This record gives sequence, structure tokens and C-alpha cells, in this order.
Amino acid sequence: MKSAEIRQRFVKFFESKGHEIVPSASLVPYNDPSLLWINAGMAPLKKFFDGSEIPKNPRITNSQKCIRTNDIENVGKTARHHTMFEMLGNFSIGDYFKKEVIPWAWEFLTEELKFDKDRFYVTIHTEDDDAFEIWTNVVGIPADRICRTEEDNFWDIGEGPCGPCSEIFYDRNPEMGKDDVFHPDNHNGERYLEVWNLVFTQFNHNADGSYTELPKKNIDTGAGLERLCSLLQNGETNFDTDLFLPIIEETARLSGKQYHTDLNLDVAFKVIADHIRTVTFSVGDGALPSNEGRGYVIRRLLRRAVRYGKVLGIEKPFMYTLVKIVGDIMGEYYPEIVTKREFIERVIKAEEERFHVTLADGESLLADVLERVKGEGKNVLPGEEAFRLYDTYGFPIDLTEDICVEQGIEIDREGFEKALNEQRQRARAARKDVSTMSVQTELYDELDIRSNFVGYSEAATSAQVLAIISGGEIVEEAHEGDEIALFLSQTPFYAESGGQVADIGLIHVGEAAIVQVLDVQKAPNGYNLHKARVLSGTVNVLDEAEASIDYERRVAITRNHTATHLLHKALRQVLGEHVAQAGSLVGPDRLRFDFSHLSGMTAEEIADVERRVNEQIWQNEIVEINEMGIDDAKALGAMALFGEKYGDVVRVVKAGDYSIELCGGCHVRSTGEIGLFKIVSESSIAAGVRRVEAVTGKGAYEFVVERDRLLTDAAGKLKANVNDVPSRIDNLQNNIKELGKEIESLKGKLAAGEVKNLVEQIREVGGVPFLAAKLDGVDMDGLRAIAEDLKARLASGVVVLGAAQGTDKVNFVVAVTKDLNGKGIQAGKLVKEVAAVTGGGGGGRPDLAQAGGKDVSKLQEALDKAADLVAGMLV
Repeated sequence: MKSAEIRQRFVKFFESKGHEIVPSASLVPYNDPSLLWINAGMAPLKKFFDGSEIPKNPRITNSQKCIRTNDIENVGKTARHHTMFEMLGNFSIGDYFKKEVIPWAWEFLTEELKFDKDRFYVTIHTEDDDAFEIWTNVVGIPADRICRTEEDNFWDIGEGPCGPCSEIFYDRNPEMGKDDVFHPDNHNGERYLEVWNLVFTQFNHNADGSYTELPKKNIDTGAGLERLCSLLQNGETNFDTDLFLPIIEETARLSGKQYHTDLNLDVAFKVIADHIRTVTFSVGDGALPSNEGRGYVIRRLLRRAVRYGKVLGIEKPFMYTLVKIVGDIMGEYYPEIVTKREFIERVIKAEEERFHVTLADGESLLADVLERVKGEGKNVLPGEEAFRLYDTYGFPIDLTEDICVEQGIEIDREGFEKALNEQRQRARAARKDVSTMSVQTELYDELDIRSNFVGYSEAATSAQVLAIISGGEIVEEAHEGDEIALFLSQTPFYAESGGQVADIGLIHVGEAAIVQVLDVQKAPNGYNLHKARVLSGTVNVLDEAEASIDYERRVAITRNHTATHLLHKALRQVLGEHVAQAGSLVGPDRLRFDFSHLSGMTAEEIADVERRVNEQIWQNEIVEINEMGIDDAKALGAMALFGEKYGDVVRVVKAGDYSIELCGGCHVRSTGEIGLFKIVSESSIAAGVRRVEAVTGKGAYEFVVERDRLLTDAAGKLKANVNDVPSRIDNLQNNIKELGKEIESLKGKLAAGEVKNLVEQIREVGGVPFLAAKLDGVDMDGLRAIAEDLKARLASGVVVLGAAQGTDKVNFVVAVTKDLNGKGIQAGKLVKEVAAVTGGGGGGRPDLAQAGGKDVSKLQEALDKAADLVAGMLV
């Protein structure tokens, strides 16, 4: 049974049990600082488990792509370790519990997938008699195939929801005979393969260490697709399945090596197959290689795979060519890796090419370090040096070891591991744990209310105050000065979502009170929660009120929101279809749009995008907004915006024939209402993520007026007409260029005079013509020119020149004729030691080198030392 069929059977099976199939979330967690990656099927659903949001259907099923890199060193060396895997899951948010989920799991495995019932074993928590009763009396598994454990069968993250679990194991080797007592660790853990974990979340782990029953019990399960594939396809390992074999076969073709002929080569094949899947999916989800966070993980995986490619004899970039194979295998369920294939390939290829350069540079750096180690009469490379190559330059430790072995040098692995652990501790400290799950609150469950949002068409409406919350409690009334949150029977106030900021405004409660709305958010029960301050009077539950938004502010927001849609489309047209939204902010004064793109936009690209958006505004296209089924919307080609949540029925915003997006926000009636669109900045906010900020309408007009004022001021300072500013600047630049030539000419004449004076100061050191001189008012270029001139005049000799730059900088240049290089006098080594006297350093070629220093007071001391250094080199 192929992987695609197993995945489809799973979600369809639970759909038949009343579950809603939800698509796999992005590997990059949205609005969850506690996670670097989505690492479990339930991770994107935490908002439901902790009660911060109420799902439309409490029964959910999915196949979730996940990343875990804590065991990266084991990947390729074991049968089942991966950095990316798919977790099949079914979840209950306060709905069904053990008596439903256990029989369903059994039914799926034995009836849907047709596994042999006699090859299954289970574990349960020591005290979980309920699970034992269901497994034995309802499912019918013999008691001797059930193992009770304490530590392995209790899911507990610390403070927060937790509970016992039951793991389902498959006997891979029944021919070994029945164990006297079943335990999953029997036979070194190789016989019994865990295929599914059923977690019964029924307790809360309190801050004081105690446990209390949750008001609503949940189910969270996870089955590994790769493991099910290995069983159903008779794979020796997870890699011997249709999820990995096509990648391995293509790698074998590229390398000319064969899979399953050599254990070391097999590790390389598996690492490459695993890592290219992870990198392909993570880049497709917007995470790009960098030196920190997720980007560092991707960079490390790619570089690790390239190193294993070298083991197979592949010496050129190749990983990017495997992206197509990953798409062929998994693109039907994950279409984003197919539609973004070209972009993903470009990212990976560029990173591979960069790493090949890094390897060459690293080998050179390591050679220098090893030369120094040998020069000191030692045979051990310090751990901190190995770590510096690994951490700063990305040079793999295993390659460092290989090169050291060739030269008879050991590595201080203990020192390396110490430095590595210190770095990990710093990383953990920088990413302090935040609470990932909170105790479910019953506050909103107590409110039996229905609220209606009318803000798409109404700026003001009459309403009834349905509930008031103050100090975390439901209250009946609020008084002047109180900070409150309240629900209305209907509201024109938009709750912040999809990047659009919330409305603000006033609520008049009869003649008795005025309430100022400061913010509006979506409450866990799905309704708009108004955060407000009572300006005057008293507000009571069930009071009649008149709610009105700040209309002018809303109009400005709608201009910016529709412009954001037009901008998104224009960016994809100009930069490529790989552009994907990575965040947005739609406010009354500006819009901000973050998107995936590798390089900064050129001035021409910015102008092109800006023109395309304005053309849509000038055409004054109608903006149509319709509700339709999610499948119909996708068929129209509607794009989903970052961070939005979509149900079966979605809102489609269509601006003419140009832009079609799923969006729950507020928009203009026609594009002409935007007035004018102007990009004010384009910048980088992270590796591979760019940010465009823009203004529309009045804001765009004010921006243009201010730019015009600046241009007029500049013209005034240039004493020119505005239209003549460019030509006046050209003239000034030409004048500056001519003056620069004159200065260089004068410098040359001065240098020639300086050279003549310096020639007279040459003396001999150890029989070698030698000059060390301090010059005034000469920069590094001047020093280098004079040194080159002096060297050309000498048949043989050494020149050391130094000059102070201000009060805190020293420049040095050393020139050595090539005949003396063979006698051990190297300009790079000499300038480095001279500069060290002033607290600096540098280097260069054997015949010409330069360096910098900090301590101007020691300039003469450094020059005086040069003669001794030259004499020492001649010994």
C-alpha cells in the first residue's frame, strides 16, 4: 500500500467518524514563540486544547508535517530517525474519550489496513484501569499482550494539561516466539515497533506540582506515516519505502554508487534523502538558510547533506536537483512544494554553491591553524579552534577530524564538546520557555450569547449589551473609569485579524453612559470582544446601546487593505510566483507587507510594482466580495493570506480580474477609492524575508507633498531650478571627480618627494637593505604606493612604513623583494607582528602586506621592533 493511500485512508476513516479534515499547517509556527518548528500533529491545534479558541468541530483529523532535530546525528544510522516526518492524528477537544478512541484505532489498523491482529501489543499507564478494561473486554487483546508502565505512559510537559497514554506496538518478528513477559524494550527495542500513541489528556499539572481533573477531557493521537509505510511495504527500514526510495535511486544515479552495497554509503544515501525532504518543505513554508533560528537548522541540514554527498563522490551542487523528486512523491497532498519548486531549487542551489566555497576557505583556515599548532611543537588541535571553524565558518567537525588524522594531529574533542554545549545553553537561554498550554477556562462557557458582526456594511448600529467582563470575572455592571470587556448583540467593530487592526469608537448607552472602545479581539467563543473604558455613567447587562466606529479611520484602513491585495499580486507578477506573504499590518496610516524573496528589490522593480498597483486604481475596478465553499474559492485561484483561519465557507475578495484572495477583512467598493498608492520603503527583516511599507489616499498625497518640499529645499541649496537639480548634481560630481584627480596628482608628487627622502634612510639589517619609517598625513593607499615605489627601486630589501590616522588608528604596510621571500622574510608575517605591538593585526602576500592597529602611542615602538623581527627571520 503506497504512502498516499495510507494517508488518505487515515483521514477519510476519521472523517467517517465525524471528524473534520484539516490541512497540514506550515512547519513555521504561526504566533507561537514556544516552538521553533511544528513538531507534532497537535502543535497547530494548541489553541483549541488550551481553550484560547473554540473549534467549529471538536473532532479533528490531519496528516501533519513535523520537524524534530534533537536526534540529527542518528539520522541515517538507525531505521527510524528522521528530521521531518508526517504524523497522522485524530483529536477530540472535550468530546469523545477512551471508550471511543481505542476501538477506532484498533478498527483502522486491523480492518482498514488489514494488519494481523495477533501481532499487536499495547502499553498503558500503571494506574489506567479504564484503558486496560477497554483493550481487553471491548477490543479483545489478551492481558498478556498489555504492558503497564509508569514513566513511558504518561504524557506531561510540566505545567499544563497532561494525562496517561497508550502506545500500540507491532511485532516485526513473531517467528522469534512469544516472550514470557511482553515489554517494548525486549530484544533491545528492535522487535516491537511503536506505530501509534493515544494520549488521554484528562489532568492539569498545577504550578505546585499537584494534578487536578480537567473540566473537559481531550484526545491527542499520533501515528507515524513512515513507520506504517515500512510495515505495509515490507521495508527493512523507513527509508526502504516509496517515501524515500525514489530520492535514494536518483542520488545513486548522480553518484554512480549503489544503495545497499556498503553500510557507510547507505548512511550517506539516507541522510541525503531525509535532509532534502526537510529542506524542501521548510523552504516551501518560508524558512530560508541563515545563521540563526530556523535558518541555521536548514543551513546545517543542507551542509550535512553536501558533506555526505562528498562521501558518495559528488563534488558539485546536486541537492537542488532532488527537489523535483520530493515533489513527485508528495506534491499531490502538499502542492506548495510543486508550485514553489523553482524558488526552492534556487534557494538550495545558492546555499550549496556558498558551502562549496566555505569548504575551500575552511580548509585554508584549518591549514593555517595546523601550521601554528605544529610550529608550537604540539600535536593536538584545541577544542575551541575546532569549534570556531564549525560555528563561525560552518566547517564540519568530521571534516576537521579527517584532515587532522591525515596530518597526525588529534582533536581536543572534550574542549570542542564543551564549547558546543556552552553555545547550546546560550541558545536555550535566548529562547526561554514560555507557557505552551494553559488551563482551560470556563469563563466563556458560562456565557450563553449570540453576537452578530454587521461592520462590513454598517458603521453604526443599535445593540444590546450581552455581557460585561471586569477583572477576569463576569459582572452585571460597570462604572465610570472601569476598564472592561464586553459583548454586544450586534457590532460594527471589526476585531483585529488577518493583519487588519481593530476598529475604535464609542458606545452610547442611552443617556446614562458613554463607553470608549479601545481595541477589539476575537474571544474564544468566536465573537467580537470589545476592550473598552467607561468614560461616564454606569453600564448594565441588557442595556440598549448605540455602537459607532471611527468611520474616517475605517475608510483609511479599507484603502490600505485593498491596496495590500493589489500589492501582493503585483509582487508575484514582478518578482515571481515564489512570493508568499509572511505577515502584514493594515492600519489607517500605512500598510506593511512582508514576503518571501531572496534579494532586495531594485529601484526598477519597486517602480514596476508601484505602477501596476496604481494602474488598477486608475481603472477603478469593482471590488466584489462573495461567500462560497472553500473548494470553489480555490478553483477560482483565490490566494490565502498569512495567519487567516478558513472554514468550509469562505469570503472571497475579487478586485476586478486582477486579484482574488480569501480574506475576512474590510475593503473599498472599487479600486479607485484608494486614490493613490506609494511605496515608501523596501527592506530586509530576516534572511529571505523582505518588507514593503506603503501609503495610500491622503497618506500617499502627504508623502508626495513632503518629498516635493524636500526637492524644493535641495534646489534652493543648489541655487537651481527644481528641473535643473539632476544636471546641477552631475556638475558637482564631475567637479568633485576633477578635484580628486588633482589631489591624487599632488599626493603622487608628495610621495615622490617622500620616497627620495626615505631612500636616504635605508640601512642594513643582517646584510639586508632595510627601512622602517613613520610618515605623517598619509593614508593606507598612500603608504602602499610609497612602499611599492621603494620596493621597485631596491634590488633587494625590506620596507616597513607606518602612519597614524587620527588618535585611535594606525596603518602599516610592509614590502619585501621576492628574493628575500625564499630566505624566510614574509611580508604577511612581519606586518602581523609589527601591528600586534599597537594592538592590531593584518596580513597579505609574501611580498606586500598591510595591517591596522589601535594604540597610536606605540607606533614608533612597533617600527623600532621591525628591525629585530627581520634579523630573527634571517637566522
